[in-house]
Formats: sequence, C-alpha cells, structure tokens
Amino acid sequence: MTETHFSNKIAIIGLGYVGLPLAIEFGRKYQVLGFDIHQERIEELSNGRDRTMEADMESLLAVMNSKENASLRFSSNVDDLQGCNIYIVTVPTPIDQFKAPDLTPLLKASEMIGKALDPGDIVIYESTVYPGCTEEDCVPVLERFSGLKFNTDFYCGYSPERINPGDKVNTLTKIKKVTSGSTPEIADIVDQLYSSIITAGTHKAPNMKVAEASKAIENAQRDVNISFVNELALIFDRIGIDTSDVIDAAGTKWNFLKYKPGLVGGHCIGVDPYYLAHKAESLGYHPQVILSGRRVNDNMGMFVANKVIKLMIKKGHKIHGAKALILGITFKENCPDIRNSRVIDIHKELEQFGLQVDVYDPHANKTEVSHEYKINLVPDISKQYDAVILAVSHDEFLEIDFKALRNGHDAIIFDTKSFLDRTLVDARL
Repeated sequence: MTETHFSNKIAIIGLGYVGLPLAIEFGRKYQVLGFDIHQERIEELSNGRDRTMEADMESLLAVMNSKENASLRFSSNVDDLQGCNIYIVTVPTPIDQFKAPDLTPLLKASEMIGKALDPGDIVIYESTVYPGCTEEDCVPVLERFSGLKFNTDFYCGYSPERINPGDKVNTLTKIKKVTSGSTPEIADIVDQLYSSIITAGTHKAPNMKVAEASKAIENAQRDVNISFVNELALIFDRIGIDTSDVIDAAGTKWNFLKYKPGLVGGHCIGVDPYYLAHKAESLGYHPQVILSGRRVNDNMGMFVANKVIKLMIKKGHKIHGAKALILGITFKENCPDIRNSRVIDIHKELEQFGLQVDVYDPHANKTEVSHEYKINLVPDISKQYDAVILAVSHDEFLEIDFKALRNGHDAIIFDTKSFLDRTLVDARL
C-alpha cells in the first residue's frame, strides 16, 4: 500500500470535524475527493475557509493547490464518486428525541456509496456506532444498491474517529488509530492505509465489532466517570462543601482520577452511551450503570438553573422578569461546536421561571445557534444582570469584569466549571 499511494482514489463522505482533517491528511499522499451533501460547505472549503476551525488552513490550501499526483478536491455532486476505490464515511450518528440511535445519515451515505461501488472497492466507516452496526445495518444497504456481494465483490472496514474538537495538541495524526477489516486481508490493507498518515501508529483490532465496541466504551467510560462526580456535586451541595475542594484533597492520592463535574454534551460523550445501551437492550440486557450515569448527567443543567433561582430568592430577588446572562453555548471551551450542547437546558429552565435570558458566546456561529436552538446570541455584554452563569470556560471569559456585570451587589454569579477566581462567584459546581 505504501508503495502505491497514487493508485488509491479515496472519497471522504462528510466534511465536518472528522472528515475534513482526514481529507487533508490523505490528500497529501493520495487522490482524495472530499464529499459533502451541503453545497454551502463545499463552496466554503473550496475558497479556503473552515467554520469548524479544525483545519490547518495553510495545509488545506497547500493540498488543494498541489501539483503532485496526490491532491484534494471538494464536491457535492454524487456523480463525482464514480471511479473512487476507497470510501471513508464520517457522517454524524445522532440520537432521536427518544434517545434512540438515528442511523439516517449513515444509511443514506451507504445508499449513495452503494450506487457508485465497483468490484474490489472498500468502504470504511468512522462514524460512531454500536457493535455490529456496520455488518448488520450498513452492509445490506451497500449490497442492495450496488448489486454486489459483501466480502466477495466489495469489502468493509471500521476505524473509529478520535477527533477532539478544539484540541490543537492531540490532532488526527498524533492519536493512535484503531483499525479493522471485514476479512484478515482487508484488515491489513485498512491498517496500512491509516499507517501511511497516522504518526502515532495504529492498533489493528481482531474484527470490526471489536473496533466498534472500543469506540463506544471510550465515551461511555468517560460519561460514567463524569456522572459520578456530578452526583457527588449534588450531594456536596446539600452538605454545604465545595466539590472542587473535595476533589483536590482526594486527588492527592496517586490513583485517584480527577474528573470534574459539569455539563456533558457534544457529539460523543452525551450520545454514544445510548448506542451501546441500544445494542445491549436489543440482546435482552438492560444496562444499569451506563443509563444511570446518563440520567445524572442529563439533569445537571436543571440543577444549575434551580440552584441559581434558589440563590436569587435567598438574596431577595424578584424572579419573574429578572435578567440573566449565560456565558457560552458551545459544548466545550474554545471551540465553535454547538452539537448537543447542554447549556440549552439551563436556558430553558431559567426561561420557565420567567427570567429574561441573554446568551453570549464569542466562538459560536450566531446563525447556527438560531437555527438549532432558536436562541439569538447577544453581540456583546454591555448590560448588567441579576444573575450570571458561566457555562463554558472560554479563555475570553477570564478577561470579563464580572463586577461590572452585576446589577447591584446582590447579583448572583454561578460558575459551572470552577473556572473563575472563587472570590468572584457565589457558587460553583
């Protein structure tokens, strides 16, 4: 594989936080088509812009303008998929309103690829799924729309994405990659393909189900650990002690894991455990720990909002009509990603109490927030408020004069991230 780089024509399906960095790295060594169904995204990337801020723009432009056999081009035209021999799927795998896996984007992508498949082609999935999804859900779609037979005419691989949005240190090539294939021979080819761009190395799993499960438990483990400290925060709030103080004390032991309480959203941790639970329940096992952790984490926004209201009442505030400011709506710090943000839970709860709630976030795209959550971000924070909730620890928020934000000395400041100087805040998680 490494000796025949230019013989591979790779199509990356989905150009979001996962697909774009992958397209750039493969584009250094192969002929790559970056495909996305949204023409607006294609035009943006073709003009050298990236709203996700995940791409190194210098690298993107260099690969796009390469005169070598390796290259990267973008398209939303399905006809351009013809002639590729490796397809890598990086589309979202969300949950629906009932917290069940929504495979619509994955199956639509499989249908589209199936129509372009030729004998000998390989389809690799990176989207997070439950164990068995590739073979049980995606392969039948590929077979139906291609007319080809799995593991005879075409093959599959699974290599879970490990992108950490906003992280400029642990980038794609520096994170070890789990790989797998539908046959031992294809597993070797898939592993060699990723080895050609991943400097951190690869781990070849024995089969695709193992690779799928590895991704699911990475995020479920983190979710459960955070739910534990979130539950501790609920307990310590009733006791009247600071959770961060307790964690700092416990963290003096060498084997204590210093997880911090907070809101748990995003495209992975707040979603993937439901995929694992779905698979378990389909096999007759009803997981206890995974789902109990999800319940704790899903209720943290409500806890924060109610705690703020209690603090306001204690200081004699009139609740209905009071003004509140939420700082941050992205799912994590210093990142524009708003997917599955749990900050929205705080916003909804405060509005139900009758507060007038502003949201300010210098990283989030105003149009996307308005479309996704029906919230109009304020352009600045020039007003004063009865309550200020720091929901996301963007670096810019350290520069804010919080005293100037207070509408009187009785205004409440709540820090969900234990990010600010504790002398500035009334309470924190």
